[in-house]
Amino acid sequence: MRGTRPGRSSSCRDTPAVREPSPPWGAEAAMAEAGRAGGSSAATRRPVPRRAAGRGCAVQVSVIVPVHNSECWLDQCLKSVWDQDFKETMELSVFNDASKDGSAEIIEKWKIKLEDAGVPVIVGSNDSSQPRGVGFAKNQAVIQSSGTYLCFLDSDDVMMPQRVRLQHEAAIQHPNSVFTSHGPTVIMPTWFCSREWFFHVGKFDEGGKGVPEDLLFFYKHIQMGGEVFRVNHCLLLYRYHPQAATHAVLEGTIWNHRVKFLEDRVLSSWTSFTIWNAGKQGKKLYRSLSPANQKKVTAFCDVDEKKIAKGFYTYEESEERPKPKIPICHFRNATPPFIICVKLDLTGGTFEANLSMLNLQEGVDYYHFN
Repeated sequence: MRGTRPGRSSSCRDTPAVREPSPPWGAEAAMAEAGRAGGSSAATRRPVPRRAAGRGCAVQVSVIVPVHNSECWLDQCLKSVWDQDFKETMELSVFNDASKDGSAEIIEKWKIKLEDAGVPVIVGSNDSSQPRGVGFAKNQAVIQSSGTYLCFLDSDDVMMPQRVRLQHEAAIQHPNSVFTSHGPTVIMPTWFCSREWFFHVGKFDEGGKGVPEDLLFFYKHIQMGGEVFRVNHCLLLYRYHPQAATHAVLEGTIWNHRVKFLEDRVLSSWTSFTIWNAGKQGKKLYRSLSPANQKKVTAFCDVDEKKIAKGFYTYEESEERPKPKIPICHFRNATPPFIICVKLDLTGGTFEANLSMLNLQEGVDYYHFN
């Protein structure tokens, strides 16, 4: 992510949304696009009139916020809930996971402000000495909430004022549409999904620190027939900083989950394939595959003449004799289907041009791994 200053960098990205295969669920998620958070100050901005969530009146949207030692960012985060221009019924559900800083006081301050503006606030907490983890805190915040739809928000991020409104509209107006991003990820703090679909998928993994609970949930979502719907607006300021929970997840752990998903979801139905990238990432992927899937690799392909000139890659770590040698060829001579290990945002359009030349968008199977 691109930082604005040391320790408190941020990014705002285009917003695709996760959605389930059919109504009534209409699950959405979003991904934010580059921009800066706006909005006027909490002291001067008038709250948007909302329909009161009285007795017998169903809450449309629950904003789900897990909190752990978030006092540096929580004030801005909760202000962004107050700033929403959504006029239907909305509530805030916060779960404070054993914070030792001033998070509880900030939550209480905004509870008063939000409820004065017609937004009910539900606050739960883990009062033990040790946090239970992000997955547990998210699940508890969902369980204690009551909204038909769930809008996930991390305590160090900031929503644009139109986020809840636009994602709620998408959930209702596009029950059968699918529009995906060209980007490589769908980040968790932009997700917006129905309560019914959330519990259908099965909640977040509660393994605690080091578990990529959002990635695991997303994979389950896909495996159960879920889809991705994109809202083409900047809806979130995503803050990337040294204290972010994402740093607790080891890169190797995420890589292993991704490879397993690739093998189960894609390679299980392929008899052979080409790895597009004869460099470090492509070779790392090859080494990470099961022996059965390694045997399906017919070649590496690339555009780098030096890599192509080597002719083949020898898998030195293999216990087979002779050691496997996989050919390296130019992409024009490669045979589909492809597993692509090229970062789209670093190619300056060259990679997409190569895709067009191969007509990969028109009937040739490929899977983008990075």
